[in-house]
Amino acid sequence: MPKQQEFKTKYTGVFYIIGRNPGTGKEEKIYYIRYKLNGKLIVEKAGRAIQDDMTPARANHIRAKRMNGEELSNKKRREEERKQKEAEASRQTLDKLWQAYLESHSNLKGLTTDKNRYELHLKPQFGDKEINQICALDIDRLRVNLLKEKSEKTTANTLELFRRIVNHGVNMNICEPLSFKIRMPKINNLKTEDLTPEHLQSLLDAIEEDTNITAKNMMLMALYTGMRRGEMFRLKWTDIDFDKGFIHIREPKGGVDQKIPLNDSARQILESHPRLSEFVFCGRNGGQRVDIRKAVNRIKQRAGLPADFRPLHGLRHVYASMLASSGQVDMYTLQKLLTHKSPVMTQRYAHLRDEALRKASNLAGDIISQAINGNQQKVISLKEKRG
Repeated sequence: MPKQQEFKTKYTGVFYIIGRNPGTGKEEKIYYIRYKLNGKLIVEKAGRAIQDDMTPARANHIRAKRMNGEELSNKKRREEERKQKEAEASRQTLDKLWQAYLESHSNLKGLTTDKNRYELHLKPQFGDKEINQICALDIDRLRVNLLKEKSEKTTANTLELFRRIVNHGVNMNICEPLSFKIRMPKINNLKTEDLTPEHLQSLLDAIEEDTNITAKNMMLMALYTGMRRGEMFRLKWTDIDFDKGFIHIREPKGGVDQKIPLNDSARQILESHPRLSEFVFCGRNGGQRVDIRKAVNRIKQRAGLPADFRPLHGLRHVYASMLASSGQVDMYTLQKLLTHKSPVMTQRYAHLRDEALRKASNLAGDIISQAINGNQQKVISLKEKRG
């Protein structure tokens, strides 16, 4: 109960004291109410005359509602607010699971892309929901809506990100597992990009004309070695063994570090490339590069390549296609050169090698036929001479 002098109003149980306005420092009336609830006397502030626009009549109205149980007392309201805050803090929403996932996967490859997917597709619909509030129908609607505007791969990657976030929460014992299986869209991962000899020559000319040494050499390395973009971003000078002729591939898509041969063309590129930091194709301030799309797309456009041709990954396909179609490289060797974890991914190039083998087989047939025809002509000539 306040120690200052109390001043009565015309309303029973409503009084005020004189205090100071926090903003102006001037005197103002502070209204209080006094009432009994469940036999207990309660005295609490109703509000300030200026700051809260409180009047005796409003204070009396608040007193009546609290006496009738229509409104909580200040103490009860604070308790309820505290409980709500505690309950909210204990809710494991997808947003909280996502933050926990980020903390544990700060060095994960493709994290920037995952962040974009989360912000664009998952957060708006599920960010403030707990996992047990998300049902199979919600995820299926997300899948259907994404497929209307995005590719099957983008849709699958978004759903896979959702699954990874939840699985991380389950592993950390902060949420329950999903009660349903996510229905994934079917993806054709066997897209193979290739270039005609004319396009390839046009591309080499465009690369030669460009002034961005990093973009030029990355495109040539993709063409001569089949290295992935991320592998080149992570490539350090210490990963290149010029003496033994190998490139150490760190954290390839297959997961296990591998080595590929340093061929003469790649060696010439690397030996002439400027050494600006520990990374071969470094980014700003010598750090690891994370993007080069603008520069390589400029070269692609100047070369007049097809719109759907990917400047770096497409050249990896060109590298593989040329080796396969030569007929001189078996599928196992090609798998090792491409650092494919499974031979299934390499099989997309098998038809090129089969075609080369068919041509070789036809050539052998032609040679044999010519030999047979030649022998027959000799036999005929001999018979004619004897006759």
